[in-house]
Amino acid sequence: MKNHILGALYGLAIGDAMGMPSELWSRNKVKSYFGKIETFLDGPQSNEVAKHFTKGQFTDDTAQALIILDSLIETNFHPSKHVIAEKLLKWANHIQAFDKEILGPTSKAALQAIKQGQDPKKITEKAETNGAAMRIAPIGCLFRSNQSDKLINYVWQVSQVTHASDIAIAGAAMIAGAVSSAMEKKSWNEIMHDTIMIYNKAIGYGTETFTPSLKARLKLGLTYAKQFSNDEDVFADHIYDVIGAGVQTSESVPAALSIAYYTKTVERCAVFCANLGGDTDTIGAMATAICGAKQGVDKINKDYIRIIDENNQVDFNHYTQYLLKFREDVGG
Repeated sequence: MKNHILGALYGLAIGDAMGMPSELWSRNKVKSYFGKIETFLDGPQSNEVAKHFTKGQFTDDTAQALIILDSLIETNFHPSKHVIAEKLLKWANHIQAFDKEILGPTSKAALQAIKQGQDPKKITEKAETNGAAMRIAPIGCLFRSNQSDKLINYVWQVSQVTHASDIAIAGAAMIAGAVSSAMEKKSWNEIMHDTIMIYNKAIGYGTETFTPSLKARLKLGLTYAKQFSNDEDVFADHIYDVIGAGVQTSESVPAALSIAYYTKTVERCAVFCANLGGDTDTIGAMATAICGAKQGVDKINKDYIRIIDENNQVDFNHYTQYLLKFREDVGG
């Protein structure tokens, strides 16, 4: 399990950092500016979000995932909305996330409300963006694939500080569930089947919204993956043009799951997502975490591991030890 937990954590960081320079740029702009991203790069000064980051640095996706873990470690993995909110707000203030536009729209609004002593419920219940899903991958490491009910309930408890809508919870549960199944060395078809089954249950959590079906969009993405198995560019075009690559959960989660299914390895997945256009760092973080969970850290490019270690002051072994320790306690 340690090998696969580390794979998920490094996959998360690698996809995030590789996708950082092109974050929130259109597919055409990414192509015209970079040609093709094939390695870790500095954030361009012309990118209002990425300009604050340098080569190999991960963004708020991985940072918030680790803050969630720090919060859980403090409470012996019994989720506390108060502790999670407190740590997220402390981190956001420390890195000037509000001023630098580093936060996603829903997390920013929810945390600002908390900062001002207001109830963020009106914001969190309408949350349709991917803030909950982008940071949830490590939670999948706590559960076996036959513990979907416990996984969904845990995702709900962890996420509702900033995201409490049905689609936000379902999207996050799908990403966590895919990581959980991938760790067990299931086939990619089995992983996607498990993920769809989780959606069927998780969509009942949170406040109801009128958003597209994540399940329907994922099934369409998987159809494209099979149809264009020998043409990566055409597959990418269909993901970008039809499924969508924006910050909405209804776009980015089925896109990430479809891409993980298509690319299968951390290296290919990270590069693919970085060049996709749209919310490249978040889609990269989610998709590549799933690939890393399946591969295990020992099969990930050692140069990628080194670059992440050298450019981020994080000890992933520290978090892995806690995830291993509480895997049986939480999952049961």
